[in-house]
Amino acid sequence: MTSHAPAGSQSSLVSALIDLVGTKALKRGTFTLASGKNASYYLDAKQVVLDAHGSMLVGRAILERLESLGSLPQAVGGMSIGADPVTSAVVTMAGVAGLPLKGFMVRKEAKGHGMQRFVEGPVEPGQRVVIVEDVITTGGSSLVAIDRVQEFGLVVERVVTVIDRLAGAADSLAARGIPLESLVTIQDLGLSPE
Repeated sequence: MTSHAPAGSQSSLVSALIDLVGTKALKRGTFTLASGKNASYYLDAKQVVLDAHGSMLVGRAILERLESLGSLPQAVGGMSIGADPVTSAVVTMAGVAGLPLKGFMVRKEAKGHGMQRFVEGPVEPGQRVVIVEDVITTGGSSLVAIDRVQEFGLVVERVVTVIDRLAGAADSLAARGIPLESLVTIQDLGLSPE
């Protein structure tokens, strides 16, 4: 089940993020998604997460959401390249707040030299982590990231996405016992699931 703040109770950070996503990330037209599905709109989250103001909002909003759920995880990260700016934003804003949060990246392919790992960053087996995403549709890349970090020995507590297309990701993750937290859903942008 997706957890999303009810209308009227969302934080000022999330409200500002919804406005920014609506003006910078939402594109209308005909698009083929990574999942292979066609859509009448596209959410280019890179326009938000790679913008200075957007990155700050994303980092602060994810920290706010994680703190509202209890103790912070020891690290956040996700599948490169999409999750990298989100991870960086969260870790940077944690540093500004004096919080000891680490980040990690999950490679699509293991590095052919050095440690030859899928998971890169200052994390160790047994640590509690949260997977982050910029946009989530069916949850496929989150599930790959979850598999890789669990193989590494990390304990996945949840997935947090900046934008949820409401296209089945919550159910896919719930089937694995992992909750999904969404900062912005397509309904916040006046769109309905396709």
